[in-house]
Amino acid sequence: QVQLVESGGGLVQAGGSLRLSCAASGRTFNSNTMGWFRQAPGKEREFVAAVRWSLTGGTTDYADSVKGRFTISRDHAKNTVYLQMNSLKPEDTAIYYCASSRSNGTPRSGIGYDYWGQGTQVTVSS
Repeated sequence: QVQLVESGGGLVQAGGSLRLSCAASGRTFNSNTMGWFRQAPGKEREFVAAVRWSLTGGTTDYADSVKGRFTISRDHAKNTVYLQMNSLKPEDTAIYYCASSRSNGTPRSGIGYDYWGQGTQVTVSS
């Protein structure tokens, strides 16, 4: 089992920044890949970003809608993954979820992830 706890959400004006954190505990050695997803009211959950750990470095993947504005990173010593969100837009408003996967890739589908956090609300005002 892996437990994931997100934090860092809040209310911010358009153009502002937030940094989300996801602290992992439990059998984290199974978490090769960590991802962020989001779900806006009335919409389906969508992929935001993912980072895969390897001995030679990390591989990242981003949704086109956030590429160049969001940065995912991972601190192995703290078992924490971050999502730095800059130049936020009202359409970024959603509940953001952290997820972990045993995959050796960076799945964009939620089906590829084994454990999920409870989510943190991000609201961007115009």
